[in-house]
Amino acid sequence: MIVVGGPTASGKTGLAIELAKHFHTEIISADSRQFYKELAIGVARPSKAELAAAKHHFIGHKSIHDYYSAGEYERDAIELLDSLFQEHDVVVMVGGSGLFINAVLHGFHESPKDDGSIRKSIEETYKNSGLDALISQLQSLDPDHYEVIDKQNPQRVMRSLERILVSGKTIQQQTKSKRKERPFTYTEIAIDHPRESLYERINQRVDLMMEAGLLNEVQSLLSYKHLNALQSVGYSELFAHLDGDMSLDEATDKIKQNTRRYAKRQMTWFRNKTGTVWFKPGDFEEVIAFVDRELGIRI
Repeated sequence: MIVVGGPTASGKTGLAIELAKHFHTEIISADSRQFYKELAIGVARPSKAELAAAKHHFIGHKSIHDYYSAGEYERDAIELLDSLFQEHDVVVMVGGSGLFINAVLHGFHESPKDDGSIRKSIEETYKNSGLDALISQLQSLDPDHYEVIDKQNPQRVMRSLERILVSGKTIQQQTKSKRKERPFTYTEIAIDHPRESLYERINQRVDLMMEAGLLNEVQSLLSYKHLNALQSVGYSELFAHLDGDMSLDEATDKIKQNTRRYAKRQMTWFRNKTGTVWFKPGDFEEVIAFVDRELGIRI
């Protein structure tokens, strides 16, 4: 399996499609925001032309009303891979959700269950003291995970704290101690943009999203803004605008700022993964040569 990771707006989709076409294979998405059929513009779902260029899986296959965990994704992806590898020697996985990529590569393990008291305590802290209090606690208990987690997603922060407090281990310790064996090998690659270049791409993408009708998409989802799937960049800021908390220009600038912060966390995650090989933008021939060598395939 070729895993194309890295930050948002780095060009992962285009590279994954070129790889899928080169190896005559299919693509598994590991972008947790693209799982939901109601979300399109705000999650940068691949266009109809891109989806037609190579067969994609795990895009728009769930509803925002569904709960879909990394463990469920692992189960579904492994089942699909068992089928795909009977037809293809190579499968491409692409996405920026490190937790979901790791679930497929190494397995996702639920933390031990508690009697509910820890979860209740976390929820009470959130209710009484707000998200900042939980984030501060997470930073103290697991500074590495604090660097990469989506700090604007209360459910994700609470779930991480619950796993840490119940197990007594950091998220990284939990992951490393319980890796599963997989019947396939993998190579991880990413596109290495200079930070200034990546941030400019992000700003341009947000402007294009707004031109494409992101505000209308968010407005159509206003009555569901409490759902976990919508507690993410591009949606929460425009919900705040629609609630009268900020102007449209302020919300747009906030989306750009929060997306840049999200990209920085993604960069930290993938930089910390040993074995990921980084390529310059546009170096497709170098990517193909590298992957061919890794897989022992002669062109």
